[in-house]
Order: sequence, then C-alpha cells, then structure tokens
Amino acid sequence: MNIFKKTINFLNKMKHIDIWGDNDVEQTKYSKNIKNQNPYGMIGLVMSGFAFLFPQYGLSFLTLIFCILTYFTFDKEKEDNPWPFYLGIIISLIGIKMFITGEIHVVII
Repeated sequence: MNIFKKTINFLNKMKHIDIWGDNDVEQTKYSKNIKNQNPYGMIGLVMSGFAFLFPQYGLSFLTLIFCILTYFTFDKEKEDNPWPFYLGIIISLIGIKMFITGEIHVVII
C-alpha cells in the first residue's frame, strides 16, 4: 500500500512539471484557477482506443491497469471530469473480451 501511495504522489508531481519553461508568475496563478483535464485520463483513453482497434495483441490488459492506477490521480477541485478514465476502462474491458474470444475488426479498404 505504501508503494501505491508513493506512485500516486509521483504521478501527481509529474502533472505539474513545466516542460517548455515559459510560464511566468501571473500565468501560473491564472492557470491554477482554471479547471483542466487530467493528462493521465487522456493518455489512458487514447491507449485504450488503440488497444481496442488491435485486440489481437492483448494491450487491453495494460491499458486497464494504467487507467485504474491513474484514476487515483484525479483531483475533483482542480480537474474537469473523470470520464476519460471511465471510458478508458470500459473500452479496455471490451478489448479484453475481444482478445479472449479471438474477435478482430474487419477493415475493408
């Protein structure tokens, strides 16, 4: 449980890193007051969509674990909504069902 809490704290710190280094003090104050989207939710949604498109590789198991672990980084006061996590989990579960039953998408070009 201690490792889980340390992982969540690390992921929360990583959300606030200034990659480009161009934020000034006023912009930082303003951006902290605006509700935004959790980056891990969006990453999980994109990963689960990719795993759903290619279920034969079994990536849905990894995306399900990623979405569940990063769901705990969601902050209700600072972030907009948890729906990317919910959709990522649902799409991953559908991908797991497709992987287990051996179904694939038929693409006609």
